[in-house]
Amino acid sequence: MTMKILILAGEQSGKIYEKRLKALLAHHDVRGYFDYGFKTSDLAVMGFWEVFRRIFYFLGVKRTMEGAIDAWRPDVVCTIDYPGMNLKLAAYAKSKGIRTVHVVCPQVWAWKKGRIPKIEASLDRLCCFFPFEPALFRPGFAEFVGHPLAAEFAGARRASSTHERARSIAILPGSRIGEIMKCLPVMLDAVAGLKGVEVSIPAANAGARAAIENVLSAKRFMGAAVTDGGARALLMTADLAIVASGTATLEAALARCPTVLVYKVSPLLAWFARRVIKDIRHVGLVNVIWEKMRPGSEDFPMPELLQEDFTAENVAKAISGWIESSSERAKASARLDEAVALLGDGHGAMERIANIVAS
Repeated sequence: MTMKILILAGEQSGKIYEKRLKALLAHHDVRGYFDYGFKTSDLAVMGFWEVFRRIFYFLGVKRTMEGAIDAWRPDVVCTIDYPGMNLKLAAYAKSKGIRTVHVVCPQVWAWKKGRIPKIEASLDRLCCFFPFEPALFRPGFAEFVGHPLAAEFAGARRASSTHERARSIAILPGSRIGEIMKCLPVMLDAVAGLKGVEVSIPAANAGARAAIENVLSAKRFMGAAVTDGGARALLMTADLAIVASGTATLEAALARCPTVLVYKVSPLLAWFARRVIKDIRHVGLVNVIWEKMRPGSEDFPMPELLQEDFTAENVAKAISGWIESSSERAKASARLDEAVALLGDGHGAMERIANIVAS
């Protein structure tokens, strides 16, 4: 039987999963945000003020997609991450008697555990990428499906570089314009004095590339190679990386690439986050896995520099040992191996999600 399936992914990482799900569900009638005129580059914005400034645009997105749900009447609405918008649309669909599945557990393990009943009321099923997440919800509601990224990297992790001094650095400033503008200038300042080291920066999309090139021009930073995509390939070959917080930090861990995680948001958002995030000490996904599954352990696998700690001097200090010593880079890679082993191999994750949606 052919089903009508609405798959909604609002950010770059979610679009990757959307593409794979569409391939697995190709014999069904599948639509997404794009079919209603919405681009990922417009939907993906960072921070409260950025969303507030475009509040009428996002209200329009919500109205349009609610109208699409009413008019098309899909059999299933599958939302992927992007919880601010997607969980509202899932709740709307469920209120109309439409089955709902959400992929990627909202980070209730970090903050707002009080949201759990609302999430359970908005969805029929929840597909979790981390093994500690299903226990947070009622029995049978949430399922650990494995992490798709783990399967993609299985058997493909590179060996540690053997040359003593690092020759290449991957800089990943994020895919959203706001985070690129906040993070990339500091990242560039951290490596500006290095000699004989190749700097590469992948651009997630055309808008990200324009923002990266604008920052490079403003900083008069010469010699950095900007690529169209290819972040994973860079992480597989670079000696080390500086990465803005997000899914890319997990990719760096899976690639065994010694990485320092950095991030900066507006002072107001930072103030708010520090008061509501109570149950974890870290933001990097690989560090969260370590913290949740090795309680009491220290020596976290990925250094984090956030807000006022995110300075060019601190980043330069964090990577200095990796720059000068292949043995230090090998130690960092081994720690990442220990952490990602806790995640499992991820084989069959997307197939499990497709089966849940189709059933």
